[in-house]
Order: sequence, then C-alpha cells, then structure tokens
Amino acid sequence: MNARNSHDSAYSRRAFVRNMTLGAAFLGSGAAGSLAAELAEATKGGERKVGVALMGLGLYSRGELGPALRKTKLCRFAGAITRSREKGLSWSRQYGFPEKNVWKYDAVHEIAGNPDIDIVYVVTPNGLHARDAIRVAEAGKHVICEKPMANSVADCDAMIAACRRANVKLSISYRLKFDPNHIELDRLAREKDFGSLTKLSGEDSWYFRQKAWRIERALSGGGPLMDVGIYVIQAACRAAMAQPVAVTARELPKTRPELFNEVEETIEWTMEFPGGVTCEASSSYNRGGNFFFAQGEKGWIRLDPAYGYRGLATRTSRGPLEFAPVPQQALQMDDFTSCILTGRETPIPGEMGRDHMAIIEAIYKSAAQGGRRTEVATA
Repeated sequence: MNARNSHDSAYSRRAFVRNMTLGAAFLGSGAAGSLAAELAEATKGGERKVGVALMGLGLYSRGELGPALRKTKLCRFAGAITRSREKGLSWSRQYGFPEKNVWKYDAVHEIAGNPDIDIVYVVTPNGLHARDAIRVAEAGKHVICEKPMANSVADCDAMIAACRRANVKLSISYRLKFDPNHIELDRLAREKDFGSLTKLSGEDSWYFRQKAWRIERALSGGGPLMDVGIYVIQAACRAAMAQPVAVTARELPKTRPELFNEVEETIEWTMEFPGGVTCEASSSYNRGGNFFFAQGEKGWIRLDPAYGYRGLATRTSRGPLEFAPVPQQALQMDDFTSCILTGRETPIPGEMGRDHMAIIEAIYKSAAQGGRRTEVATA
C-alpha cells in the first residue's frame, strides 16, 4: 500500500468509526424496535417531556416539524423563535405553548433562563445556521440544526466548538437515518448481503421557478447541491461506509441565467471512495430526479423515490421491499431527546455535518476548476 492509499484508508476508517457506528445499537436489530425500547426506558418514572423550540417558522416548520412534534413520545412543542412576534403568538395559540415562550431572533439569549426550553431546532436559512446555533449553545440549550449544517467547513467547526464549550449536544437533522428504506441500505452495506456496494449512483433534483433565499448565495451557500444534492452525498457515504477521498465535478450550462445568477442550476459530480467504490451523482433545479442505486457483486438495491418525507420505495435484485411508513421527523427528534436523557451520542452529530460540508466544498472547487480531481479535506 502506497503512502496515499494508506492515508486514504486510515482517514476512511476514522470517519466511519466516528460517524457511522454511533448509531449501531439503534440500527442493529431494527431501528423501530430499538428506539421503542429506548424510549420506554427513557420515560420510566413519568419524567416530563423535553421542551423543544423551533427557531424559524417557515414552510418546513409549518408543514413538517410542528405537526411532527405532536407525534413525538419524548418531546413537547415549548416555544418559538421567529422574525415576527405576531406569527409566534399565532403558533402559541395553535400548539398550546405560553406566549412568554415566543422570542424574536435578536432575543435568543433570553431563553437561557427559561426552564421550559431544552432543545432549539434551528430552521433558519443555511447562511444563518452558524450564527443561530452558536447563540443557542451560548444560552445553554441543546441544538438540532437543519441541513446543510452551514455554508462552510469553518462555520461547522465554529458550531461544534461552541457546543463543546457549552457542554450541550449538537445534531444535524438527517431524518432519513430513521426511515426504514435507508435503514435497509445501511444494513446491506454493513452486513454485505450483496457483497460490498461498490457502484453507486444517485440524483435529487426538482424544478425551482421563483426568487427566494435558496438561490441567494449569502443565505443558501449554493444551489441544488446544498439544498437537495446533499441527500445523495449522505446516502453514498453510508453505502460506502466511508468519506470520499476525492471528487470531480462540472456545472452544466444554465438555461435560466437570469434566475440562477448567484448559484448553480445543475451540477454533476463523481465521488471516489477507498477500495475502488465510486458514486455518480447529480442535482438540479431544472429537472426531476429522486433515486439512489447501489450495486454489489451479488445484488443491488434501488430507492426510488429515495429522499422524500414519505412515500419512499425500495426494489432489490431479490424483488421489491415494503416498509410501513414512519414519521421521520418525529423519530429524529425523539432519538435526539433520548440521547440527552440517556447520555449516549447522537448517530448524526455535528462532525458528520462538517464532513459532508467538506465534500460539498470539494465539489464546488472541482467545478470551478473545470472538473479537476479535488481531494476532500480531512478533519
């Protein structure tokens, strides 16, 4: 093994041990059963539910997180941090938390003295994640941060450091970790039913037609790669059980340059993993696409659709698989709460979000350099 291969394999092992096995107990014998047993243990004695405040009351909070909090076993919707106090008061009436638990963004520090709030879920635009997560940590509250973790690796590092200083937990909202279709992908990668999964491909694309913060570089950090392409990155890292060592990428010509004048419209990239594993991936704001495919020497698995909140479907070389739908966001929040109550580490820590941001930075660098092979920076 030459020096480069030795370095790549060593890093791959470190990244996998740190990021991929934190949830081994959760994933080992069936995630739903494991989490159910842990929730039962965590709620012994009738302890109060852990209070969660949402920071940012946009579409995702309105359509998914608010309703999901009604389905959690360990959490309760306890407050809101928002630009508009009037909106926050409307949510307090809808969800039954007190009006005193509504804060504007510039008053985040006031949550420090409020015992109702244990966790703050940061759901603001990507470019504000670092600022907001650090403020929450400094107020002594645990943090769940929406994906992508931040706009840069440097911001991710600052968030991790702030949470460590404050002795609070930090988790990234990778809800698909708790979906049975993706849990099956994890199992196949780990147990090698189809052999090692070496040929990977995936796409997450959708049609984006309007001006919004998602295409403003300062707030979004990029276009579809940051928004939804990150799901392909997550799936590939789990299927390969490693962090890629290098990428090559190209941005396709824009069909609507007047709209996508700050970010990419379509981007394609290849990830190289140790052991000859590769993933061909793409993400666009100008077409549809929602799948992940993994091929081993003894079989294959295809998730299609692969990344939605519901309605995922899986086929394998042995035939289709059927899983009961699960409330992804509710399971995600309950699992993080269980981590707080039991003291175990979250299977989706800030370090994982940071590693994925390092991949994204390498992809953008490669595309900017005309597709030059670019190594992924190690932690």
